Amino acid sequence: METTTPQPVCAQEALELLNCAAGSPYDRDKCLALLDSLRECIAQKKVKKFSLAEPSSAAPAEASKGESKP
Repeated sequence: METTTPQPVCAQEALELLNCAAGSPYDRDKCLALLDSLRECIAQKKVKKFSLAEPSSAAPAEASKGESKP
């Protein structure tokens, strides 16, 4: 039996909007439609605030990079 990690609320909508904004060429109309979709999701789920999870392995990796200066 597979275990799956639940996605954060409105994760798909947020990801699609970010990828649209990063796309080249930038399609403003498409991104605005995706922004509207994200806003609808936020309203439906009553999201008050988003935050980014920090990977537990990122901090030690950055510290070790700083220590090994040439």
